[in-house]
Amino acid sequence: MKPDIIYFDGHCLLCHGAVSFIIRRDPGARFLFAPLDTPVAKAALIRGGRPPSDRGSIILAEGDQLYDQSTAALRIARRLRGLWPLLYILIVVPRPLRDAVYRWIARHRYRWFGKVAECPLPTPDIRDRFLV
Repeated sequence: MKPDIIYFDGHCLLCHGAVSFIIRRDPGARFLFAPLDTPVAKAALIRGGRPPSDRGSIILAEGDQLYDQSTAALRIARRLRGLWPLLYILIVVPRPLRDAVYRWIARHRYRWFGKVAECPLPTPDIRDRFLV
């Protein structure tokens, strides 16, 4: 089975925390990761008809289909180990409402969690999970 790819803001510490969280709960390595400002991510966004400068959202690529914002987060959660798949029930909440909450958090993420000048390198034990 081909792994799905999670594109994330490589400068956002909240996003780095989310990636670490996902890796710990994805022992089957079903997800690969790439910062949004890498050529591989920009090419995927262009193929998916999205602006390559989109940094305000986590983007999940499942095959040729791209999901963003709350839908991406919920689709990721439903594939994690533990009770996290239960969060997928929130998919019944209308997307405009879910995405409004997502965008509110995204707008404040640098102020609340911080920002780094460049994406930190992954540790050797998980380096093969990152596309750069």
